[in-house]
Amino acid sequence: MSLSFSDAAKAKALREYFFRHGRIYIVVDATSDDVLVPEGLKGDPALRLVLNSRMPQPIIIRDDRLESDFSFSGQGFSCKIPMHSIWAAYLPDGGLEQGVIWDEDVPELIRAIVKAVRSNLPDEQEGPADSVEANEQGTMEESGRMEHRPANISVIDGGADAETKPARSDRKADHLRVIK
Repeated sequence: MSLSFSDAAKAKALREYFFRHGRIYIVVDATSDDVLVPEGLKGDPALRLVLNSRMPQPIIIRDDRLESDFSFSGQGFSCKIPMHSIWAAYLPDGGLEQGVIWDEDVPELIRAIVKAVRSNLPDEQEGPADSVEANEQGTMEESGRMEHRPANISVIDGGADAETKPARSDRKADHLRVIK
């Protein structure tokens, strides 16, 4: 496996987020063969793992992967998770509203589920990104332009700025950052 700039940037962002909060969930696409987790968890496109700075074992976040001995049902397992398989990180108490999503790494199955759920919502319940679909390049677009997000959601996509619009006043403010 070769080191990519996007993996190194993601590792840096993940380290900063983890060190700032001390306890986070990461969401892993465990469908890839290069993700080393217990066999019963393989195939889960949204596997959640807890990272806690108070864990007795070291959590090593390298530029290309995360390594640690996690406990699953009381049994230790030495996990190796490539950076490209981590697609979100969030605070346990805040859910995905207070986290980071690396848009380019969101599994297609998750995109399809989100799209299906959004298509079943009544128009008045739809949020600011309800008609979002992945285009051929895998970036999120809405009617030919970058997806609209509330102003307090950051999009990092290697330099291109996304359009933003203010959050609706009748909704709780989101704190999600999408990183492309």
